[in-house]
Amino acid sequence: MSSIVLPSPAQQTRRYAVLAAAIFAIAIPILQALGSIGQSQAEFAADGNTTLRVAGYAFSIWGLLYAGLLAYAVRQALPQTGESTLINALGWPSFVTLIGIGLWIITAALDMKSASVIVIFASLLAILLPMLMLGRTIRTTSLLDRDRMLVIWPLAALAGWLTVAAPLNLITVLTAYDALPAMLSPTVWAIVFVAITTLVAIAVSWVLRTLAYPIPIAWGFVGAFVAHQDNNPVLSFAALGAAFVVIVFGSIFTFGLRRTK
Repeated sequence: MSSIVLPSPAQQTRRYAVLAAAIFAIAIPILQALGSIGQSQAEFAADGNTTLRVAGYAFSIWGLLYAGLLAYAVRQALPQTGESTLINALGWPSFVTLIGIGLWIITAALDMKSASVIVIFASLLAILLPMLMLGRTIRTTSLLDRDRMLVIWPLAALAGWLTVAAPLNLITVLTAYDALPAMLSPTVWAIVFVAITTLVAIAVSWVLRTLAYPIPIAWGFVGAFVAHQDNNPVLSFAALGAAFVVIVFGSIFTFGLRRTK
């Protein structure tokens, strides 16, 4: 929750590090695109996206994510912003995640497939695990608290998108390496990945109880629904069903349960 306690010099240093990491995360894809360095993210994904993919428009969510992350980083770096529990506990984890999403762009550009999987899962876990440990604090932070608007929402939204992007990255790389076990068909493997992601989304939503987390996951599933409508209707509608389930449970947990529980 927001606090009037001003940060110590060490805490202010941490805040500047987070701001620098946010600038790095936002600048890297811009520089990579402008300089045509390596391959694009679309080219990276195209090498193994036959099993599971999302429509290209779905990645436009990064515009909102970057805007939220920049607002978070700038606000927490201001000296007059109090050193709250959430700012303190999520500072270094967010630094790791912000550096990670920037590094992922580099691994994709250089076609470092295995490294991209490690980086994206590390980025996800770095922010998601601390948020889960702070579940009660997150749930009980009031709707109008600045920490909810400028800490919880941007970081939960990023964690939500990474929750769907990390498994997608993994299955893309496994497909590119022809490493999916033959015991199941590619469609079944894709549905398994969607089902596991859905279960994780429901479990995390129950702890955090903020729609900022499940909405990006549902957005990704809808992107998969659109991408596979023509070539794989079974997978397409499985993804659409998953999007519906994630939003319904996320809404029930957010609005139907008391935040103090």
